[in-house]
Amino acid sequence: MFEIGIQLRRERGAENVFDFSLGNPEVEPPAAVIGALRRVVEENLPHTHGYMPNAGYPEVRAQLARRLAASTGLPFAAEHLIMTSGAAGAINTVLKSILDPGDEVIVLNPCFPEYRFYIENHGGRVVPVETTADFLPDPDRIAAAVTPRTKALILNSPNNPTGRLYPAGVLRELNAIVRDPLLAISDEPYRPIVYDSVTPPDTLALIDRSVLAWSWSKAMAIAGERIGYLAISPRLQEAAALANACTFAHRILGFINASAIWQRVVAIEPEATVDVSLYQAKRDRLCGALQAMGYDAPRPEGSLFVFPRTPIPDDIAFIRALQEEGILAVPGSGFGRSGYMRLSLTISAPEIERSLAGFERAIRKVLAR
Repeated sequence: MFEIGIQLRRERGAENVFDFSLGNPEVEPPAAVIGALRRVVEENLPHTHGYMPNAGYPEVRAQLARRLAASTGLPFAAEHLIMTSGAAGAINTVLKSILDPGDEVIVLNPCFPEYRFYIENHGGRVVPVETTADFLPDPDRIAAAVTPRTKALILNSPNNPTGRLYPAGVLRELNAIVRDPLLAISDEPYRPIVYDSVTPPDTLALIDRSVLAWSWSKAMAIAGERIGYLAISPRLQEAAALANACTFAHRILGFINASAIWQRVVAIEPEATVDVSLYQAKRDRLCGALQAMGYDAPRPEGSLFVFPRTPIPDDIAFIRALQEEGILAVPGSGFGRSGYMRLSLTISAPEIERSLAGFERAIRKVLAR
């Protein structure tokens, strides 16, 4: 898609190409985050740029643990957290720690396609399980997929690509399924990006055997800085052993430790978040316009993505029709659900406006064939 975008810009001019394929935040980090970064750099405390314990600065982990304890009601402490290179680093770290070759990990389709590579990185086997028609986890299907080799279930809410937010009732049902040695890995980089003043349920509070893969990439629009953490539920009997394994795995995977400077920045401003209303406005404009044209384009509850149904079953063919209009989108089949497409809300509002005529021409053309 990236190469196609380069070619289209060369042929048509950059102003005539509309890239809905990337999830790279278009907004800048909040002023408080940049202010905290300046403060850390200007203070330049001794050993600011040196090694620290592989799990991260103890004082940073302790502060974040207090926040988790307050939000979940669980006795989180510094030893339950490992500072990581984003949520991707957290997921790879825990998978390395729990998987033996041939162990199984359940993923829920449609899902972030890199989960497959993360699992296979560590000798695991991907077990895809379909979600419901409206993209929620199906507890019966998940339970049927569990075998003696199942070690993990990856959850992602708000979801990439669908934007669905998993309700508390569904998470409680999953709690009855996630039993030793099964572990729920909750991947939550989009948790702060929710719409219509909704408060996401807390997976750590609702699923006993769970760990949280957290990232500030989307919340603070700092995807390139690679900072997040892995939080291990204190309700796990093996919490201490798992934390030790993850700390060692984090080192031998080559992460060594999370960014020293950015650990200090997020400790100063852990709650700073981009203006979500900007994304909500783009969501409402794009979904409203697509619906008026005849697309099935439900408004996502969170994340940076819209996941409309393509007007013809062959999503790849429709993606090509959009490319003829200078519009870049990602086929749903790449996420495990054909007949859909993912559109990113990280594109600017003016570009959305200029793209709408192309969306209308594309749907008219394919339906007329």
